[in-house]
Amino acid sequence: MSIHSIRPAPATGLTRRDALRLAVAGSIGLGAATIAGTLPAFAATAPLKGNLKHSVARWTFPQLSVAQLCATVKDIGFAAIDLVGPEDWPTLKANGVFSSMCNGAELGLTKGFAGREFHDQLAERYTRHIDLVADAGYRNLICFSGNRNGMDPHDGMANAEAGLKRILGHAEKRGVVLVMELLNSKVDHRDYLCDHSAWGVELCQRLGSDNFGLLYDIYHMQIMEGDIIATIGKHHACFKHYHTAGVPGRNEIGDQQELHYPAICRAIRDTGFKGYLAQEFTPAAPDPVASLREAIRLCDV
Repeated sequence: MSIHSIRPAPATGLTRRDALRLAVAGSIGLGAATIAGTLPAFAATAPLKGNLKHSVARWTFPQLSVAQLCATVKDIGFAAIDLVGPEDWPTLKANGVFSSMCNGAELGLTKGFAGREFHDQLAERYTRHIDLVADAGYRNLICFSGNRNGMDPHDGMANAEAGLKRILGHAEKRGVVLVMELLNSKVDHRDYLCDHSAWGVELCQRLGSDNFGLLYDIYHMQIMEGDIIATIGKHHACFKHYHTAGVPGRNEIGDQQELHYPAICRAIRDTGFKGYLAQEFTPAAPDPVASLREAIRLCDV
């Protein structure tokens, strides 16, 4: 997951109708800002089954404005976007799209709750943001362990527990769920502490609250430990949210990579999961919207 270099896409002057045309035609390339050609005919697609709730990470489509991404996901057949901050919530609401994972309270991926030196600042930021999330009618708010910085993992867990307890009561009062993301420390986020499901699960057990859980990022955990379906079956009670991407490379989730997402999604479905599964791959194909459409199809079990 990489959210800290996100900036809103520059305004293109496109209308909502133009954005929808771009989404349906799949004619948007990286950096595209104009529409060329005519709209080809597409066969009607069947509605999604509804067994899983789908979303997509906003940062993976920097070539689209938030409004254009809203039009795209609704055309595909779902209505949620991940990792959107308060500045973009009015656009989501205007387009009937839900913020399935809110962000904006964090200090970054490296400065998290495992570092006691960050607790005062994090407590202030998260207390304020919990209110923003609740007042907006949303539920999930992302958080991070931060890096080890030479500390023993057990000390880091004790630190994270203490820091999170400072805000957890407020989250419970406001009905907001703090969701800590599991990230790999092997390829993408060197030195990140919450890099194995066992560490995150123990933290969940220590906190013992329905208002804290884990974002089980399938891409990251495949790199760190594998055994995805068995882990989901064993620890799904701690998993409040899921992210996808292909391994290796974090690109499309089709048959060019090593994970079989239809089976993984069936395993998630069979746990009775009621949260969101968000696509977080970085499209490598020429038509990123077609890639997203295909990913949703693969995960619609």
